[in-house]
Amino acid sequence: MTRMTARRTVLLTAGVAAFATSVGPVAAQPADIRGAITFEGGAVIPEGYVEVYLEDSAIRDNARRRIAKTRIKSDGRSRTIAFNLPSPASATASSTLQIVARLERTDGWLVARGSEQLAAASPVSVTLNAVMY
Repeated sequence: MTRMTARRTVLLTAGVAAFATSVGPVAAQPADIRGAITFEGGAVIPEGYVEVYLEDSAIRDNARRRIAKTRIKSDGRSRTIAFNLPSPASATASSTLQIVARLERTDGWLVARGSEQLAAASPVSVTLNAVMY
């Protein structure tokens, strides 16, 4: 009986392998969204917290509009800050996605904001523009 079982296992494994090769390569998981943040005019990014998020402008509900988010501390000495956002599976289907970056002081005042349209398979560069009150 063990010889018959071993033969069935080998045939089953060969069948699964043949099916897997006929289906083709499996789609890869979407890669993380990587990019860099700069300040207008190439100036040093002021001290504070930079909140970077992926936003779908087609969604009207503000609670569901932001898909992925990260928060980075700016020390006030850098000209560029790199960021990395996890890319959700639904993000690749929409052409209304944009990366938004907001720089706030430690007391919560908005200092600068910038956004950039999300392009597939390319790093994103967001320029922060000073906010005028």
